[in-house]
Amino acid sequence: MIDCMGTRGSDSAGLAVFHEPLDAAHRRFSLYVSDRHYDWQTFRDDFVLAADNDSEFHTVHNHATVICDLDVASFKSWLSGSRPEVRLLSVGRSIGVYKDEGHPRDIAQRFGFADLKGTHAVGHTRMATESAVSPAHAHPFTAGEDFCLVHNGSLSNPHSVRRKLEKKGITFETDNDAEAGCRFLEWRLSEGDSLDSALEMAFRELDGFYTFLMATADTLVLVRDGFACKPAVVAETDAYVAVGSEFRSLAHLPAIEDANVFEPAPEQIYSWTV
Repeated sequence: MIDCMGTRGSDSAGLAVFHEPLDAAHRRFSLYVSDRHYDWQTFRDDFVLAADNDSEFHTVHNHATVICDLDVASFKSWLSGSRPEVRLLSVGRSIGVYKDEGHPRDIAQRFGFADLKGTHAVGHTRMATESAVSPAHAHPFTAGEDFCLVHNGSLSNPHSVRRKLEKKGITFETDNDAEAGCRFLEWRLSEGDSLDSALEMAFRELDGFYTFLMATADTLVLVRDGFACKPAVVAETDAYVAVGSEFRSLAHLPAIEDANVFEPAPEQIYSWTV
């Protein structure tokens, strides 16, 4: 699907994969660094020495996954103090994220998307319109634990949303409007809202044209704004649910001819539980 949509968004791409969850004590940290020849072995040795625990490492090109029982705050503190050049892409018991600049086909091959396994995944191909082309600006965006969002559209009030959240101590990493939407929703989740309740508030607080596809550890959620200008199409079968911006991204899927294919309605929440 990502390969197919490469002509729609060819400057960068990303994928969030939700694996079977780890036990409550462990977290999966997805990392990225700009240097494609980065010395991950030294990184690993220094981390194991500092953390004084058993850790599981997986590296591919300029990405790495660390699975350990170090708490999130301590991991972030060590990373910013010892390895500021390394970015934390995601954290959670289930989520793993890969994203980079370049054509989606190349990125999918580089990181072996075809070999990844999980319960569900959210991918995105980007054509930048309002912010820089960089891995940081590529989707999916993450906030908190086991939550990600991809966005097709343009928010008209991301700066006011950002100012509101920054006053609450929430920090931002980019000027991308999708990050504002992602952090707004995760803020509501952290305040105790269900995702449906958070989205109902987002319909009132977020201005602009957007289609959001979100995922948590056990749920996939799709919404469109009230004008529904940005396209989306869904295919449902007994075996899978697939969502794309255009039908051509779904046309090759197994048994697509027997799927329930439909266009989502505006301001309606579509949710699927894994």
